[in-house]
Amino acid sequence: MGTDSENRLAIEVRGLNKAFGRVPVLRGLDLDVPWGEVLTVLGPNGSGKTTLIRTLGTLMRPDSGLIRVGGLDVARAGQALRRTVGVVTHEPMLYDQLTGSENLMFVARMFGLDNVEERVHHSADRMGVTARLDQRVSSMSHGLRKRFSIARALLHDPLVLLLDEPESGLDQEALDLLEDVVVGHAGASRAVLMTTHNLERGLALGNRMAILSRGRIAYHESLDTLGTAAARDAYARYTGVSA
Repeated sequence: MGTDSENRLAIEVRGLNKAFGRVPVLRGLDLDVPWGEVLTVLGPNGSGKTTLIRTLGTLMRPDSGLIRVGGLDVARAGQALRRTVGVVTHEPMLYDQLTGSENLMFVARMFGLDNVEERVHHSADRMGVTARLDQRVSSMSHGLRKRFSIARALLHDPLVLLLDEPESGLDQEALDLLEDVVVGHAGASRAVLMTTHNLERGLALGNRMAILSRGRIAYHESLDTLGTAAARDAYARYTGVSA
């Protein structure tokens, strides 16, 4: 039986520290994301957004601190946690020499999923790439690779989505599809954490926002009552950068 916080929270972070050499990036970061929430984490380039996503998604080891995702301890859960999360980073995590379909099928089989072809086509359809399934990744544009990267993250129907500036490189059609994915993923038993430096996009997709500054969450507020002007003021106040 899990603790109350494990049952209530999709993501729980306490005292997260990560440095590269002597340069600290995350400094004692604390963060809670309840189930059913879409949290947008805003911050300027270099604020640690990518490092946060990569540590939550087990792609990078933290130096210290506690991280639980879906009630699972990142330091111990390993493969079980990877089945719980879908991760989109700046790198598409696709094999260039394979087609889009082959990439998605490889991931589906790696997770031991059933109905592989059905899952591949469903995931591809959600991102509007069905017609490009037979195209080799090496010949794809940046935007098309990003679409396949998001499709890959959705393939195993994860409980938690971790998206690092997923709007980067997407055209308007793909942005609309991304919005459908994020909004559709929010529910009582699911959650999304999305980083961005685009305030308007963050406000449109999230129901809460947090501001990452100097390696810590400096601000965390519901978007139900927070208008764009107030969000801009908060961003400028805590980062020293105009949004």
